[in-house]
Amino acid sequence: MKIRKIVTAIEDIFADEGRDAKLPLRKIAVTAVCDNPCAGRYVEDLGVLIEASGVIGAKIGAIAAGHMHDQGITSYGKGAVVGINGAIEHAEAVLTTIFGDTMRDAAGGGKAWICHMAKRGVPGTIIDIPLAHKDALTVRSHYDGMSIMIPDAPLPDEIAITCVFTSGGRLNHRIGGHSVDKIVGIDGLK
Repeated sequence: MKIRKIVTAIEDIFADEGRDAKLPLRKIAVTAVCDNPCAGRYVEDLGVLIEASGVIGAKIGAIAAGHMHDQGITSYGKGAVVGINGAIEHAEAVLTTIFGDTMRDAAGGGKAWICHMAKRGVPGTIIDIPLAHKDALTVRSHYDGMSIMIPDAPLPDEIAITCVFTSGGRLNHRIGGHSVDKIVGIDGLK
C-alpha cells in the first residue's frame, strides 16, 4: 500500500471545566492516507491489507510515540476511514492484530485490546476514535476519544488509517470505577 501522505494532529489540554490540569493532557493522532488495492471490486482474501498494515502501523506509531516526549503513553485507540470505492471490511482489515501490535510496540507495551472505529466516507469525513487505558480496559478515567478529519482524504480508492495515543485520562474524571493505581495488568481488563 502506497502512502500518499501522513497527517499529524496534536492536542494539548491545559484546563477543563475552569480547572487547570496538574499536568497537561496530550492527545496525538497520526494518520497515513494510503491507496486501497482492493477498492472497486470484491476481494476474498484481504491479506494484502492486513500485512501492509504492519508496515504502516510501525511508521505512524513511531511518529506518534516520538511526539509524546517524556509524558509517556497511557491510552490508545485506532481507526480507519475507507473511501467510497472500498468496503468497511477493508477498513477492518487494516485494524487487525498486526496493526495493533505495532501500536503496542510504539507505546512501550499494552495488555488491553485497542478500541477502534471503522467507517466508509468521502474526503473530510470525521471519525471519532475511542480511547481506553493501554493495560486495563476497565479504567473509566481513560474512556475518551479524539475526532479526526482530513479535508482531502480519503479519496474514493484510499484508506485513511489512524493511531491515537494519550498521556493520561480525561481531566477532572470523577465517575469512580476501576482506577489506575489498582491495575493488575494481566488480562487487559483490570
